[in-house]
Amino acid sequence: MNYTTHTEDFVEELYLKIGINKPHQLNYKIIAHALGIKVFLAPYDGPSQALFVKNMPFIFLSRNLTSSQMWQDFCHELNHVLQHTGNQNYMLESWVDYQEKKANTFMYHACMPTFMLDELTTNDPSLTIKELQLIFNVEYDFAVKRLTQYFNNKNIPKWNSAFLLYF
Repeated sequence: MNYTTHTEDFVEELYLKIGINKPHQLNYKIIAHALGIKVFLAPYDGPSQALFVKNMPFIFLSRNLTSSQMWQDFCHELNHVLQHTGNQNYMLESWVDYQEKKANTFMYHACMPTFMLDELTTNDPSLTIKELQLIFNVEYDFAVKRLTQYFNNKNIPKWNSAFLLYF
């Protein structure tokens, strides 16, 4: 029997609640609009970030990113908006590290949700990393890492991400 994590369940419930159930619907503008989050290209050089102004969530995406990187950064920052509070400038370093690790975990699942991977890999188990990279609009290395997580969590013993690196 396959079990899902809290993060996988959270992402699936969130997406289904806002009407997203297929990879082509994964778009930061659609998700932000559905959740009432304002997204802007950052007017500064620097990393993407999330913040609240008078309880209104904002995500500023670095303007020097590719569309894949923007999507990945959006999902990272989305976790901060949805599940974190406080100003990291005033937090202990260990708490900031914890929030960042949680946001990175969320990012992988939000960019390439398990429930969508389940459907794709069931319907076409021969999909390559490059094809999934394009389907989910993520960088190649990102897709390799996410698929490694996915197959390891499914306890598929023969999964080896190096196998698909050349396809």
